[in-house]
Amino acid sequence: MTTLRPLRPFLRPLTRTYASQTPGNPVLDIFNRKTKQLQKDRAARNVQESRNVDYIKDEVALRLCERLLDIKRTFPHVLDLGANSCNIARALTTPISDPTASDPNAETTLSNRITNLTCVETSQALLHRDSDLPFNDSISLTREVIPDLESLPYAPNTFDAVLSSLSIHWINDLPSLLAQVNSILKPDCPFIAAMFGGDTLFELRTSLQLADLERRGGVSPHVSPLADVRDVGGLLNKAGFKMLTVDVEDIVVEYPDTFALMGDLQAMGENNAIMQREAGPISRDVLLANEAIYRQLHKEEGDRGIPATFRLIYMIGWKEGEGQSKPLARGSGDVNLKDILGGGDFRP
Repeated sequence: MTTLRPLRPFLRPLTRTYASQTPGNPVLDIFNRKTKQLQKDRAARNVQESRNVDYIKDEVALRLCERLLDIKRTFPHVLDLGANSCNIARALTTPISDPTASDPNAETTLSNRITNLTCVETSQALLHRDSDLPFNDSISLTREVIPDLESLPYAPNTFDAVLSSLSIHWINDLPSLLAQVNSILKPDCPFIAAMFGGDTLFELRTSLQLADLERRGGVSPHVSPLADVRDVGGLLNKAGFKMLTVDVEDIVVEYPDTFALMGDLQAMGENNAIMQREAGPISRDVLLANEAIYRQLHKEEGDRGIPATFRLIYMIGWKEGEGQSKPLARGSGDVNLKDILGGGDFRP
């Protein structure tokens, strides 16, 4: 005779499970960090050509540093995150107009408000490319090569400001990096950065896709994916930053042809580094088709060259600190917006 055990003690309530990201680095990397470092090293070895194509990086670094004019304080210790060839250091030593001065023609250099600037980069060749130029004598500068920009080797509450110009668009785990930046900042100190945004080089992206379809019958990724401006504010907020400011600016550069454009991107070290890219150069047939399609779609009548759009996302976030200004609670305002805008009785 067989004895049956009751089943009830073995019954468990049904639970619903959801997929979630495990802590740490993302499971799927988008960019090949080793490839990107090799691209930077190769670009920096040709010193003169590399300097000739720094026009975008120098311009963006200068516009980024101008935002420091609105912050009325000095910064004893500043980190330049992803310094490239120390473009921010060069911009800090460049005389710029001072809108706060009584003389409209007055100029100032922001380097006198920074005691020490620590520039970190993964490529030693690129970081030290301009170490012999005169701007190095005008600012206290420390260069540090680190193995990975996604893991910062600094203790919490170390820096009075963190700046970054055109580097963090190559980061795989951007939320984790922003959280680290928030940690290494001292309370009530700013993070100011600029990165390429989602519509950067949309002309090249679309023409290469059409050229691939025409000549090969399929599409291969030739231009790296980039973050959208709508996501940046959420990422900064999630990382713990307060008093956020995010704005967008387009810089349009004219090139004689697509070959010059892609040549400059390679000399900048900004060529494609995604994990799923095809090995080897783009075929000659695709390149020729791309040149014709690009001109047909994007060249304006009367222009000698072709336009290339670089979309810049600028962001400012402050680490929370005592005495920091905070927004009023929702509903606490004593002025009706309708009164400022002229009332709410509009009728068509």
